[in-house]
Amino acid sequence: MVRVILPHHLRTLARVDSELVLDIAGPATVDSALDALEARYPMLRGTIRDHVTKHRRPFIRFFACEQDVSHKPTDTPLPTAVASGTEPLLIVGAMAGG
Repeated sequence: MVRVILPHHLRTLARVDSELVLDIAGPATVDSALDALEARYPMLRGTIRDHVTKHRRPFIRFFACEQDVSHKPTDTPLPTAVASGTEPLLIVGAMAGG
């Protein structure tokens, strides 16, 4: 079980009010969490990662246990606290500008 917290605009798109709880088959990774998220909420396909390449969209970041895991390989196992549901996986929409 992995808990996921989405940014407000993606919660609105998915029509959820708070964090999500996803059942993950196999090791908990960013890829497996996103696969489960997109299977359960198909309207989110393509919003977090590209349809074809599966690369993270610009301005999207992943945080696990207060660490930015956005630039790690997406098949890297998530920390035990996230994989067990103690801590959430945060998907954050980064801000840019001057």
